Formats: sequence, C-alpha cells, structure tokens
Amino acid sequence: MNDPVPSLSLPMRLIRRMELDVRLIGMLAALIVVWIAFDLLTGGRFITPRNLFNLSVQTASVAVMATGMVFVIVARHIDLSVGAVLGFIAMAMGAFQTAWLPEFLGFNHPATWALTIVFSCVIGAAIGAVQGYLIGYLAIPAFIVTLGGLLVWRGAAWWVTTGQTIAPLDRNFLTFGGGIQGTLGSFWSWVFAALCIIGIVYMTIAGRRKRIAFEFPLKPVWAEYANALSLTAAVLVFVAVMNAYPIPERAANRIAEARGIAVPEAGLGWVHGIAVPVVIVACVALILTFVAQRTKFGRYVFAIGGNPQAAELSGIDTKKMTLCIFALMGLLCALSAVIASARLQSAANDLGSLDELRVIAAAVIGGTSLAGGVGTIYGAILGALVMQSLQSGMALIGVQTSLQSIVIGLVLVAAVWIDQVYRRRLAL
Repeated sequence: MNDPVPSLSLPMRLIRRMELDVRLIGMLAALIVVWIAFDLLTGGRFITPRNLFNLSVQTASVAVMATGMVFVIVARHIDLSVGAVLGFIAMAMGAFQTAWLPEFLGFNHPATWALTIVFSCVIGAAIGAVQGYLIGYLAIPAFIVTLGGLLVWRGAAWWVTTGQTIAPLDRNFLTFGGGIQGTLGSFWSWVFAALCIIGIVYMTIAGRRKRIAFEFPLKPVWAEYANALSLTAAVLVFVAVMNAYPIPERAANRIAEARGIAVPEAGLGWVHGIAVPVVIVACVALILTFVAQRTKFGRYVFAIGGNPQAAELSGIDTKKMTLCIFALMGLLCALSAVIASARLQSAANDLGSLDELRVIAAAVIGGTSLAGGVGTIYGAILGALVMQSLQSGMALIGVQTSLQSIVIGLVLVAAVWIDQVYRRRLAL
C-alpha cells in the first residue's frame, strides 16, 4: 500500500500510523528533558524513587481539578474560583469531621471518612451548579462569576472557623493524603498494574472492533501492538519505581505494632507502592476520558466549544450543559480538597491559594486550547506533572519562590503561544 504521507520524515510517518498526538509527544519529550536536567543539577536526587513518589502525590490535587478544567475551557469558559472553592470545602470538611460528626459518632468513627467525602462532594457540586446557573441561565460571563467566586469562597473559608487551622483530622480520612499509611503497598500495587494492563488490552481490542463495525480506517496491527506495549511498559516501570521506595524501618515497626504484627529480626522490608491519591487520579482520568469520548455529554461539550451557536441551533441545551460542566468542576474541587487536606493532615483557610492558576496552566500546557473545542484528559494530567516537576525541581536546587513563579508564568505564556502556532498550521 502506498504511503499517504510520503513527504514526511520516518518518525512523523510512524506517529501518523500510530495516530499519536504530536503535542503529547512533545510534552513527554519536554518532561524527560526537565527530569534529566534537574537530576543533573541536583546531583542525582531528582530521579529517585523517593522524589518521584513525592512528585506523584504533590501532582494529584492539581491533576484532579485540571481534568475538570478541560471541560470548562473546551466549552469556552474559565473558572478562576477552583482554588478558593477547594479551600472552603477543606475547611468545611475539617469542621464536619472534628466538630459536628463527633457529637453523634465520636472521633475516628469508621464511618466518618465516608460521610465526610459525601459531604464535601455535595457541597462542591452545589457550589459549581450555582456558578454554572449564573453563567448559563443569567448570561453573566464566566470570568466575572468565578472571579467573584474566588473572593467569596476564600472569605467563606476564613469564616468557617474564623481563620483557625483544623487538626487533627480523622485517622481513616488521612489515608487519602498518600502518607505512609495512604499507599497500596507492593502486592496491591502490582494488582493495580494488572488491572491497568487488562484495561489497556480491552480498550485496544474494543477500539479496533468498533472501527471495523463502523467501517472506519484501521491502524496497522503493528501500531496497535506498539501503542499497547508502550502503555503497558509505562505502567510496569511506574509501579516498579513506586515499589522501590521503602518505608523507614522505625515507621514500619510502629505500624506493625499498632496492627499486632510481629517484627522479624531481618526487618519488615515494607515499601510504599502506589499512593492512594494517584489511584484517585487514575480513576478520575479513566471515568472522564470515557465521558469525553463515549457519552452524549462529552460530545455536547466539544460541540459547544467548536461552535456555540451551531450547537444551540442543533438542539443542545447549552444553558443546562454549562450548569452541568461547572457542577462537575465543583465536584472535582471537592475530591482535590480531600487529597490536599489529608496530605497536610489539617485544614487551613489558605489551602488552595493560587491553585486556580496552576490548574489552568496545567490544562493549557496539556494541549487544551483557550479558543475552545480542543483538549484531552491525559494531556491535562501530563501538564500538571510538568508544572509540579518544574516547581519541585526548582525547590530542590534552591530557587527562590518568586523566581519559581516567574518561570512557571513564562512556561504558561509559551504554552499558549505554541497552541496558537499549532492551530494556525492545522488551518493551512
């Protein structure tokens, strides 16, 4: 068969055959360069199991919100309130599990963590729905509504406890922060890897069968194998690295003593494995990718972003869709609040400060176009990882916080410029 793109170089032809996103390849290449550079500058301290574990946990909160921001930006809106909403929900959760629930259930009750998460999700979805109603039904620009939300919810976070930090939080709730007891351990990490690989194989086979059923062009079989094997290798390497980070012996002994486990003379040899926040990110990414690609809701969001007037004329209720998009964003802010407050083991009214900028930057760096209609969930997560890698790497080499902000700001501007150049080339 003749090559449909004979004028392209061999690497570009392979990318076309495998149907890979060029911007995704560029992001991965940039991430690898950043990691190698910081590893050299820190004397080999960056690419280590310990630092990569911490990096994965630190990325989780922003990554969860960035997946929701993809839907917001794709629909040609913006949400400047996500950091303030996170802070308010974190304070409300803290008061709920330390001051309100203990009156009925006592402290550290087995049901506290579940009730707290349900409580936070209800609040988050409600806040997002209210903002979405103002934007969709009252036609107030999203910039103004969410800018007002930033001020309102940041002030409300202080009002919950008049600025007092809430601690300690429920013991079981802290599992969601990714501390020593907030990980899967070696065995369950490999189980998680096995489930991911099964999912990769299933999606590969199901995707090919669907193309055959609808008589769409098929990728070469070797390209299907290459994509599946690449994803499988990434999962296995990630789990192996997480399992290479041991739990300190003293901490492991304390945990064993609390659980009534005998400590052998050779030591327990426990490892961290995958952190629970990373599992949450993976689940959110899987669900929202399915929503974006396989559901009517996802198709409507991208249709609105592509051409709002045409979408409305075709029968899409754009007002209701706007409300649902922001309600989803609020729900994801609640999940991020769970991760952030559990990781810090406390709730403070300044939690989530400037997260709105990090979340928007992660989505844009990940390939979500501010012009609307274009964006991917996995791209936003990669963007969040790039952002956190830059911040963590600069902190390791002793760069001042003010300079870190300058660098991240320049990266954001560069990402928007690259997106504009890419779109102009596609239009040619």
